[in-house]
Amino acid sequence: EQFDALVRRSVPVSSFMAVDVRRSQAGARRCTIEKFYDIVVINVPLPDGMGIDFAMDVSEGSEASVLLFVPQEIYEEVLEHVTDYGILVLVKPSSRERTGQAIRFMMAVQGRIRRQKAKIAAAEERLDELVLIDKAKFKLIEKKHMTEDEAHRCIGKEAMNNGVSRKRTAQRILEDLE
Repeated sequence: EQFDALVRRSVPVSSFMAVDVRRSQAGARRCTIEKFYDIVVINVPLPDGMGIDFAMDVSEGSEASVLLFVPQEIYEEVLEHVTDYGILVLVKPSSRERTGQAIRFMMAVQGRIRRQKAKIAAAEERLDELVLIDKAKFKLIEKKHMTEDEAHRCIGKEAMNNGVSRKRTAQRILEDLE
């Protein structure tokens, strides 16, 4: 109960839609399968197991950042075991300030991950567009006996004249020439 209260007080209220508390590894595992979590905080040991393997499973199987609170006696051993999984380990008991810092750090990491994923998605979308345009250019070269420059200008001009994207124009050209 004290640990739950500490974590709840350390979480910025406006930053998360919900904070779920589970008292067992099994219950927490079900939740991580059913829902997406930005941060998973585990206070070990749990009633139905140590929780270390669960922490590694969450870290490997999801995009959640994992924060593990462990007793001082096993801190070094656990740290050595989970560091390569990107799991942050703190000794318990921990102060509200330290817990809050760790959670804010993990939130910052999650923000960076989201921004990088958005950049990757935009780059993949642009790459898909370029591949499609190149396919349309090569179809124009093959079927209409244009040069590459002529095909490139043709796609650009048609897109501009019709007020649509070059990607949409390339799709239409491929459909027409297939």
